[in-house]
Formats: sequence, structure tokens, C-alpha cells
Amino acid sequence: MKIGVLALQGAFIEHIKILRQLGVETAEVRLPADLADLDGLIIPGGESTTIGKLAVMYNLMEPLRQFAAEKAVWGTCAGMIFMAKDIGVDQPLLGIMDIVVERNAFGRQVDSFEADLRIEGWPAEAKPFPAVFIRAPKLIETKETAQPIATLADGSLVAAQQGKWMVTSFHPELTLDDRFHRYFLDIVGR
Repeated sequence: MKIGVLALQGAFIEHIKILRQLGVETAEVRLPADLADLDGLIIPGGESTTIGKLAVMYNLMEPLRQFAAEKAVWGTCAGMIFMAKDIGVDQPLLGIMDIVVERNAFGRQVDSFEADLRIEGWPAEAKPFPAVFIRAPKLIETKETAQPIATLADGSLVAAQQGKWMVTSFHPELTLDDRFHRYFLDIVGR
């Protein structure tokens, strides 16, 4: 199995480190040719407007859409924004996932926080996942076949899955807990 991490901007190195610790071959994706032999792709947190503009600049938009039509893709934080069909503002988006997202919904950098989450579909006895939220977006709505998989205690949607696609408004790569990466690898392997 080989997993790519979009390496235009943001926390791509942290994802690569976790994947390598799990024994997975990785690749940094910067150009369309980098997608050629991948089994899945992670779009990391960072700045969604910058990621979108760079993806346009490097002619990655259509190759990314074609890749996602066949393979698993996971977007974390800015990656979630980039994958959404609707974010309420005009910026370059892949627009593949049937979700509505609000950017920076939990406040500014100073408002960053951590929360323990229960994840739908994970064993009931599993310990909560320690989610790190940094200028995080919020899932306002899931449509069509997108299903919520995690909410905060106040009911805010913070993770969803639609077939082979997954989004998290938090940063699993900034924790010592590799369960979300293993969960994504399971999706890739289906």
C-alpha cells in the first residue's frame, strides 16, 4: 500500500511520519504525476485558500478529482474545507464531498482546543479520540451519502465519511494516537 500526502502547504510531514511508523510507503504529492501509483491520499491541514490556489497553479485540480473518483481521500482541517462542495465563500475547492463547511468556526488561533471524541463505528469500549482543533472548520451539514462520524459534546459535527472519502475538522496527525490513520488505511484497503 502506498499513501500520498498533498505537500503543497500545511502539516503534511506529520502525516507522513505517522504513516511511516505504521509501516506504510508514502509519497509527497506536488504534481499530477505524483498521484500515479498511489492507493490513497491525505489532504492535510494548513490554509485552505493557499492549498486551493497552489493546486490550481500546479494543474492538480482535475487530476485530484479523477483520483478521488476511484480512490480513498482524507482531508484534515483545511483538507476538509478543500474537499467540501459548499463553504459559503468563493475559493478553489475540489468540491467532491457532499458537505457544507464553515471555515474557522471555532474561533481564532488563540481559541484552539482539545476534546475527547467518540467515533461512530468504532467499538463502544474504545477510548475517546484526543482531537486537536486549531482554527478549525465545522461541518454545518452533511448531504446525500455523507454520514457524520464524530460530534463534540455540544452537537457540532467534526468528522464525516462518504464512501471512500473522510474528513476531520481536527488534526489527528498532531496526537500520539494513530487510530484515525489506521481507520483511513482500512478504508483504502476496501
